[in-house]
Amino acid sequence: MINWEELKHIHVIRKLQTILTQWFSTEVFFVDERGVVRNFDPNDKSRDWKNPLAREYVREKTREQFFKHVAELNEQALKSEKKGFVAKGPCGTVNVIVSRIARGNDFHGSVYAFCYLDRAISPAEAANVKKSIEEWGGDWSAFEAAFAKLRVLGDGERKYLGELVDLVAEEIVTYHTEIAKRQERIEALTSEVGNRYSYSNMIGKSKPMQELYTMLEKIKSSESTVLINGENGTGKELIAKAIHYNSSRKDMPFVTVNCSAFNENLLDSELFGHMKGSFTGAVRDKKGLFEVAHRGTLFLDEIGDMSPTMQVKLLRVLQEGTLTPVGSTDQKKVDVRVLAATNKNLKEMIEEGTFREDLYYRINVINLVVPPLRDRKEDIPVLIDHFLSRGCKEKEMPLKQLSKRSLEKIYDYPWPGNIRELENEVERLIVLAGEDKMVGPELLSARIRDHGENAKVQGVRVAGKLKDALEELEMTMIKEGLKRTGWNKSRLAKELGISRAGLIMKVEKYGLDKRKLMRQAAAAAAAAGGGDGSQGEVA
Repeated sequence: MINWEELKHIHVIRKLQTILTQWFSTEVFFVDERGVVRNFDPNDKSRDWKNPLAREYVREKTREQFFKHVAELNEQALKSEKKGFVAKGPCGTVNVIVSRIARGNDFHGSVYAFCYLDRAISPAEAANVKKSIEEWGGDWSAFEAAFAKLRVLGDGERKYLGELVDLVAEEIVTYHTEIAKRQERIEALTSEVGNRYSYSNMIGKSKPMQELYTMLEKIKSSESTVLINGENGTGKELIAKAIHYNSSRKDMPFVTVNCSAFNENLLDSELFGHMKGSFTGAVRDKKGLFEVAHRGTLFLDEIGDMSPTMQVKLLRVLQEGTLTPVGSTDQKKVDVRVLAATNKNLKEMIEEGTFREDLYYRINVINLVVPPLRDRKEDIPVLIDHFLSRGCKEKEMPLKQLSKRSLEKIYDYPWPGNIRELENEVERLIVLAGEDKMVGPELLSARIRDHGENAKVQGVRVAGKLKDALEELEMTMIKEGLKRTGWNKSRLAKELGISRAGLIMKVEKYGLDKRKLMRQAAAAAAAAGGGDGSQGEVA
């Protein structure tokens, strides 16, 4: 569809209209595919009419008949195979030029250029025109004066006039085509980005990640602020992008700022903008990121590193939706959804007095916790496959595979750097493996390869029967594993590489039922206290 309002602002079309009106006293009307005249305001008294007859035809009494005539010629343009044609104007005396606005087989309307004479009007023709005008309800004296001012164009002028009108139609088609291509590209990119950050494309099948996906699905239609908690490298920014691109603001900007990357003054300017001359180096006005993200989403990463002064300014924007650029006294209104992230414990910071409690509750309307990789180890094989596939494709190398021993080493490592560390390790392995398709443990980084090699097993007998020693080790591993996983038997069974039913049998065998252990702990505590119920003193 043609954006008719935009035609007012296209420089080439405006210039062509100026030439047509000033050189040929021709008024240009744009007609859409339904025959409706666009961009025309009958009450616009500022319009400079170069063609006096056109001015008379669009007056209130004759306007309806005139636009009906325009619609009929637009219908003729729809059926015509010619780019443009000359036709008789209203009342059949003057000449008009109509040029089709069409892109391929799609008809979008026409350019209607009014009007000129190719010869002087005879008295008989004038009498017929007078009769028609009076039937329409027009004032013949005014029309007669307008007819007297019309130009008679020669053959060369008429040809040039027709070419200019066709050129206006061509420019409209060109503009429409470019806009359509740009829109298609934007939609394709938006779709690509949307698919990339679709919840279904996020990697992780573990229970903690499934809980996170459920929460994300619930809040996708919300406009509330969100606080994302998680360690470095867990993918907090990826979560923020997923929230944005699955929300109603997905077609608007997504803007990111790392609050720890700027000092207080620079962050003030970065977020809220500044005026020219407000400080040394401010050589021009600059929009802040809140303005850049207007109607979109602003992601404040590492918000726990924001200074108390900046916290006050941020709170004002969140509460009132207004900001004041550095060096200005004027307030600006913004509509921004704020997502924040931190790896710090903001509640502890509130108690220490380094983070404002009112700001905490303002940004923590919805809280998301991104689990560290050590708490979702069942996702490691899936993540490795993804990083291997993507990395080999980018480097145009055959798809590689990690050996069983390599996977065991990777699985045993605690991954303090989380997913970012795992991604970097996989990229390193792809490069070091070269043409080899199988990646052995010798290529792993030393910290991963040697992790746990020199650790001593405490409390395990080194003498006696082997069967008893193995059972003791098995009981210790299961007991510690139950504590570590919060008594999640399904999760521990996966870690140990046995079935859940097999684990339950071993729990019963070694008496590791949770309630039984709690009773044993309570009995031990009572015995330590002398059995009289008194509390022991904490050293």
